Amino acid sequence: MSTVIPFVAPLDDVRYGAAVEVGPDLRRVLAENPSRFTYRGTGTYIVGRGDVAVIDPGPELPSHRDALAAALQGERVRAIVVTHCHADHSPLAAWLAGETGAPTYGLGPHGEVSDDLDDVIDVPDDQPDDAPAEPKESVDTGFTPAVMVTDGQEFATGPGWTLRAVATPGHTSNHLCVAWRERGALFSGDHIMGWSTTVVSPPDGDMAAYVDSLRKVQGRRDAVLWPTHGNPITHPEPFLAAYLAHRLEREAQVLAQVRAGVSSVADMVAVLYAQVDTKLHRAASRSVLAHLVKLVAEGVVVVDDDRPRIRSPYRPA
Repeated sequence: MSTVIPFVAPLDDVRYGAAVEVGPDLRRVLAENPSRFTYRGTGTYIVGRGDVAVIDPGPELPSHRDALAAALQGERVRAIVVTHCHADHSPLAAWLAGETGAPTYGLGPHGEVSDDLDDVIDVPDDQPDDAPAEPKESVDTGFTPAVMVTDGQEFATGPGWTLRAVATPGHTSNHLCVAWRERGALFSGDHIMGWSTTVVSPPDGDMAAYVDSLRKVQGRRDAVLWPTHGNPITHPEPFLAAYLAHRLEREAQVLAQVRAGVSSVADMVAVLYAQVDTKLHRAASRSVLAHLVKLVAEGVVVVDDDRPRIRSPYRPA
């Protein structure tokens, strides 16, 4: 039986260009960049009042920049936090730092960017039917945080808020979740989303690291998760259990295919995603590849190539 992930209800309050109160001392400004990756758009969070932190400034859109400028008028920005370096999260960080003098924080720059035409980031395979179309997600290789934080570090504070770094590699090698100590909340970036599972695409995306990071967040027992895309997850424990079970179930299916003699990613996708629109099979191939990379590293699958690739042949160890 397939795992059913209890995705959060669709984002109802879609007000582009406005700072919407989503909780005590917490506002969200939604960028008008809906896509297969971003759902209704990138949600930039403003934590606190007076002295504030901004989490995921968002894409280089004039409308979003202007909305942030209006929302932050009269505030003192003390910290600009970037969860990872995709182009819907980090590009406005440089502008905001220049405007406010606030430092940018993150785990580091983006990791390996492959020159292999197969190694591209693609769309999730389980998105809602009404998600807008977008061909692919891009990487912001120009961003490097002014301050590189370490896992567990309390790196920024203001009235009523203290932010702690929670390193969660997997979606990208430099993915960072941000804990709000006073509220028992976690800003989960793209590590955990309420509308879809996240893309894990090699070479920078790492399924083994992603699974470990999911277990790490499970062990935290946060009261609420605030993803950059979609609604908050107010009951994290069952949600995370289903999220992890879905990944492990898919891994078991991939391994079963290899052990049954299916050697190519394309043939695995044809079986495992037979009920999925073929337009999404390229995306599905990225997920299957990520699982194969993990299985090869664990020694249960062998790749007849210099490294696991989309077109590599695979066989059981």
